[in-house]
Amino acid sequence: MKVYNTLTRKKETLDPIEAGVVKIYVCGPTVYNFFHIGNARPFVVFDTLRKYLQYRGYRVKFVQNFTDVDDKIINRAREENLTASQVSEKYIEEYYKDAAALNVTKADVHPKVSEHIPEIIEFVKTLVDKGYAYEVNGDVYFSTRKFDGYGKLSGQNIEDLESGARIAVGEIKEDPLDFALWKAQKEDDEIAWDSPWGKGRPGWHIECSAMSKKHLGDTIDIHAGGQDLQFPHHENEIAQSECCNGVPFANYWMHNGYITIDNEKMSKSKGNFFTVRDILKEYDGEVMRFFLLSGHYRNPINFSDTLMEQAKAGLARMQNAKENLKHLIANEDGVMTDAEKEAVAGYDQYRQEFIAAMDDDLNTADAISAIFELITAINTAVKDGASKEFAQKSLDVLMELASVVGLLQKDEETVIDDDVQALVDERQEARKAKNFARADEIRDLLKARGITLKDTPQGVQIVKE
Repeated sequence: MKVYNTLTRKKETLDPIEAGVVKIYVCGPTVYNFFHIGNARPFVVFDTLRKYLQYRGYRVKFVQNFTDVDDKIINRAREENLTASQVSEKYIEEYYKDAAALNVTKADVHPKVSEHIPEIIEFVKTLVDKGYAYEVNGDVYFSTRKFDGYGKLSGQNIEDLESGARIAVGEIKEDPLDFALWKAQKEDDEIAWDSPWGKGRPGWHIECSAMSKKHLGDTIDIHAGGQDLQFPHHENEIAQSECCNGVPFANYWMHNGYITIDNEKMSKSKGNFFTVRDILKEYDGEVMRFFLLSGHYRNPINFSDTLMEQAKAGLARMQNAKENLKHLIANEDGVMTDAEKEAVAGYDQYRQEFIAAMDDDLNTADAISAIFELITAINTAVKDGASKEFAQKSLDVLMELASVVGLLQKDEETVIDDDVQALVDERQEARKAKNFARADEIRDLLKARGITLKDTPQGVQIVKE
């Protein structure tokens, strides 16, 4: 497999540190609110990377943190008259709900900043002892210029960064480029812990370095996140981790592109800010996942009702193929014919196309196209009926590939009430009596209620939209 490494600006063959094992750290949410569609993209993209690597036989150790110590959480706690931990725990639970709706599997470890304070303090202390950090009035800052490689991830040089650097109100830094590792407590209601520098809390950047070190080791295979985190967050992680540990922090850096809303940057002030919870009121989570994987992860993607409707239609085509095969399995019997065996053998072509696309820097767009080619082949093969065994083999291949991209994972049985069943039975009788006008009328009545009837050689198939 080849992945585009932001650090080297080229595609490179994935070569894990430990044979057969891939260690991945993905930056997770700051838990003070529901996560938005922009946050959802890295969650879905790198969950798909994990699923694909597992499909290819790797053992994946996947870590995604929760930032539960942050100014935004403190401010939300003040607004809602809660403690910071109450706010963060509330939104961690909401994260799990929305992530599950997107078929995002829980990480092997979801570390929280609040549970890693000793590790963070030890990390900062090491940087101070090595001369890479200094304390001022209870704040501890990293000396950016002491790390020769600063800017290598984002491709910026110190001179350019210096011209745009500022010192915020309340900061007493030796250099505008330096960043906070530890922040002294300023208000009594701020969450804080004892440290060698007085009561305080971690800076934003240090948390990921310390948690990655604890759960994955000094050097990891892949560090991933949104493009917006490339600088300064990931740049700062590299600097502090490599100065602390004396070895490279991550061998591969993967970043997904931005999401725009109707071709404009998402912004609360523009009124185009959408949380996943908002969108789930209108669309199923699998539709959102399909949309997020329909373009290459490194390219920007535009969110709009038109594109979501296209995603809905595309997913519906997949779901129909799945339901048609399940209908055949339930109503047919017999083993495969020679022609069916040949057709099943031909499915490997689409499996190889799928793998080739995913091996090429996680090209989910082309991988989904390969699934649709498979569906076309299946539909052609079963249009006049099929043996039970053939239908099952076809469904197995479809689900094998769909599950890698996290689609077709929801099995919702069509529950038909007595009133609807009576209309279905009446329509069948009308068709037998050649009263096609009444049969069509019933079909349209049911269609208006979100129920589609498909007449197949195996009997009527009821599909609830």
